[in-house]
Amino acid sequence: MSWAVTSQQVSARSFSRLWKAALVESRARQPQCWCLRVSQLSANPHAFTSRRPVHQDSMKESSISAGKELHTPVMLKEVLHCLGLKPGQVFLDMTFGAGGHTKAILSAVPDVRVYALDRDPVAFHMMRQLSEEHKSQVTPLLGRFSELRDLLSQRGVGPGSLDAVLLDAGCSSMQFDCPERGFSLSKDGPLDMRMDGNRYPDMPNAADVVNALDQQALASILSTYGEERHAKKIASAIVEARSIYPITRTQQLASIVAGAFSASALYARKDLLQRPAHVATKTFQALRIFVNDELNELYAGLQAAETLLKPGGRLCVLTFHSLEDRVAKRFFQGVDQAVRPCHNIREKIRQRRAQELEEKEDEAVAATRWAYLQNRVMTPLMEEVQDNPRGRSAKLRVACKL
Repeated sequence: MSWAVTSQQVSARSFSRLWKAALVESRARQPQCWCLRVSQLSANPHAFTSRRPVHQDSMKESSISAGKELHTPVMLKEVLHCLGLKPGQVFLDMTFGAGGHTKAILSAVPDVRVYALDRDPVAFHMMRQLSEEHKSQVTPLLGRFSELRDLLSQRGVGPGSLDAVLLDAGCSSMQFDCPERGFSLSKDGPLDMRMDGNRYPDMPNAADVVNALDQQALASILSTYGEERHAKKIASAIVEARSIYPITRTQQLASIVAGAFSASALYARKDLLQRPAHVATKTFQALRIFVNDELNELYAGLQAAETLLKPGGRLCVLTFHSLEDRVAKRFFQGVDQAVRPCHNIREKIRQRRAQELEEKEDEAVAATRWAYLQNRVMTPLMEEVQDNPRGRSAKLRVACKL
């Protein structure tokens, strides 16, 4: 079947069938598919649900007034060191957020030229404020990773123009801390999770997903994007709950997921700091990644960065969970993103021997595209993790374009 859908309005039932068929097809082609495209499934998926709009102005006010420290940049010293920027060079911050990394670079390196990108309208508002302070240095860009090349081309920036790029994947504290955005399970708000806000009204939000898709499709999303072992149990609880009343709030969904487990299992999971983690954490992660098409956008961003960097330019990639890190690692290694991850050592050996015979020349070419600047992936120091627990899972990969 085709992934594209005509522009006619899609009912909840037909949308569910389309999404299920797309999932089945993708699994047939890619056994461990984690690159589904939500935006290609319907041109008008919001037609089948009632949605309470979240206004951009209210999001700005809530995010900006949430606190003086909107977002703490992760591994700031390591990033500044690895970028190695010099006066007069051109730098691209692909995920501006609250601007922590960009502001530090402007303070540390005089006369650096900065292009700042973010898909979040709230972050773009902060970009414009910074550009007013540094009119000749900072150019704000509103858009996704997949739109980056066009945005820069419109400003006369072509391939091989950048000296360094920082890609800070994942969600910002501003998004988590603003209940109206619907990212956090600890604060009640509309079940939204769209990083673009209302820029794309036809884009499905998290409430659309949990209310429209059938049980099998929901389980696939939770398993694929959340690596949730109990995906089927949680999907069943969601389907049962929505048959009584639509799921529209974050804490409503968190309660439904928690209800699928015993009381003792509610906080039985631990994070990397051995703190209790809510049983719905992975469910929220899976929905967020799926709604925002994060893994495909990440890969598109890596490809764009490679095109835009000069030979010798540096690319720093910060990831915050295994799916993001896998995409970045495979990109630098030149490995096909569609190949199913292999965890069995014997199978790895067999696959490696077959690849050496069939793809020796291709691997040699791919290996020369990037040179790692660090022998091992970098992680935050314990002191930083204690000060900023949200950065506990960060991994920094740095490579130089050859």
